[in-house]
Amino acid sequence: MKKQKDGKVDNKKDKKKSKLREWVESIIWAFIIAMFIRTFFIQSFMIPSGSMEPTLLTGDFLLGNKMVFGIHIPFTRKNIFKFREPGRGEIIIFIPPYVKKYFVKRCIALAGDTVEVKHKVLYVNGRRQFEHYVIHRDPREFPPLPNVAQMAYQRDWEEGEFRFVGGYCRDNFGPVVVPEGQVFAMGDNRDNSDDSRFWGPLENRDIYGKPLILFFSWDKTVSIFKVWEAVRWRRILNFAY
Repeated sequence: MKKQKDGKVDNKKDKKKSKLREWVESIIWAFIIAMFIRTFFIQSFMIPSGSMEPTLLTGDFLLGNKMVFGIHIPFTRKNIFKFREPGRGEIIIFIPPYVKKYFVKRCIALAGDTVEVKHKVLYVNGRRQFEHYVIHRDPREFPPLPNVAQMAYQRDWEEGEFRFVGGYCRDNFGPVVVPEGQVFAMGDNRDNSDDSRFWGPLENRDIYGKPLILFFSWDKTVSIFKVWEAVRWRRILNFAY
């Protein structure tokens, strides 16, 4: 009887251990799969500022397609495969120079394009761009940088020197030529956007994808106690990006 009782106790312990092991293994595999999907296919992003208004609002939550332009090797700036380059007018997700965090802006010019902003109006290759998605909320107009030779202007812009000149590049900028293997990115809220006008061209290898779906939106200016009003219901499940 003792052996039988001892055997039963051992069997129960073994069953508990096997169930615990299954549970731990399930969690580990779920984590590995989730990280694999996040690294190579889809990742969630939150819009922290108003630089892309009115297209994207502060508090919008996106799922980004990380395979649309290519597959990145994790923790590097290299691609395993490259499918295509971003097109003019596409919204892109990237890590800009000098800041190690994700940005979401619009690609407005490609390698070889000449970009110029005159009196807040964008020109690409000498042609005025009619951008229905752009807004200007600041009635002020900043003058261009004074007395800068064109060669020095292009060089300083490529090296990111305009990060330190304040608003001088905001409303009157360029002309500059986008270097090979790079693009020019700008926010739709042109008077309140930290973009290529200031930190220079964006390398294609630093572009990680584009928005796939806006799956949730939260207005942070509304009290937490008014949850129903804080959620922007009409923006949820928007595929327009």
